[in-house]
Formats: sequence, C-alpha cells, structure tokens
Amino acid sequence: MTMPALDAWAAWPPQTVAARLAGVGFPWYVAGGWAVDLFLGTTTRPHEDLEIAVPAARFDAVAARFPDCDFYVAHDGGLHEPTPQAMRTAHQTWACERSAMLWRFDVFREPHDGDTWISRRDPRIRLPYDEIIEHSADGVPYLAPQVALLFKAKAVRPKDEADFTAALPHLSAARRRWLAGTLAMVHPDHPWQPRLAAGPPWVD
Repeated sequence: MTMPALDAWAAWPPQTVAARLAGVGFPWYVAGGWAVDLFLGTTTRPHEDLEIAVPAARFDAVAARFPDCDFYVAHDGGLHEPTPQAMRTAHQTWACERSAMLWRFDVFREPHDGDTWISRRDPRIRLPYDEIIEHSADGVPYLAPQVALLFKAKAVRPKDEADFTAALPHLSAARRRWLAGTLAMVHPDHPWQPRLAAGPPWVD
C-alpha cells in the first residue's frame, strides 16, 4: 500500500464518520478535541484531525465500514502496516482515503471488558460505556468531556489547554469531581487541579 505524507490531513467532520458507522451495534465515540466541541455544541477552534475510539475487539468491524480506506498503525512518530505485531504495539490507526490519498480519521483501539470501558492511562479507571458516551444534538456519539480532558491532561499542548479552558465553565460539579479524582491518580499535582476546585460557578 502507498501512503500519503504524515501531514496530509483533511479530516472528515464527525457527522461523516457517524453516518458511515450508523447501526454498527457496538459502542464507539468521537474523542479528542472534537469531543469537547460536540459537548459544547459549537466549534471553538480548528481541528486538524478527527479521532474516534472503539473497543479494540471491534476494530475489524469498523474498518469494514470503510472499504475505500487503508489503515496504518501510528507509533513512535511513524506509520506502519497493520500487522498483528504492530496492532498489539500501538492503539492508534490512521485511515487513508485511497482515492484522495488523504488522512481522514484516526481510530483508537481501546481496552475494554465486554461493555465496560477501561482507561489506557490507568486500568483502575473503568466505567460502563453508557456512562462515558454522550450524544450531540444531531446524534453523534462523543466521549464525555471530563474523560476526554483526562486524556488531554497528559501533554497539555496549547490545543489541550484551549479545550480545558473552553469546557471548564460548562462542567458540572460531578464532572469536575471525577476529573479531579482521576487526575490525582494518573497525573498527581496536575496544574489543572486548582482551576477545577476554584473555577467559575457550575450547575449540578
């Protein structure tokens, strides 16, 4: 397979992927910065890519919905053929639309136990899928913002900081408590903790 350059991204909007995955019969969701914007109901910043997440055991069923795409495993700054070994080594899988030679979305193959999601950051963090998946007004499933921000907390790049700042005033007390608690487990003394405790008012 011939692949495009690493920066040849022209991501599809979440609605396009959602239409292609309609009726798959297992949980999946939009992740990353798009999850925050779907929660907010508006686009707060440009998105250079689109990330979705699926139970690892269901990846083949997802790929079957995109016969026009080739999939590559992203790992250590490069892309690799999706051999069994590569698939075990890394969880990210980029989708290239063959006719356009452009990257359209990224699939996270996530750990799970049946209908229970398991965080790849820390396996102690696990919840039923129906507690972490929410839906936009037009029906696109997305990762609950407090969970999306837990993943974004690892690097705190400018876009991660922007997503946290945009979401913070809209997070309920329960969402803030969950994020504060899991940050304490995964990233002790994270700089977001004081803002979670002392941020603007919220509604339960």
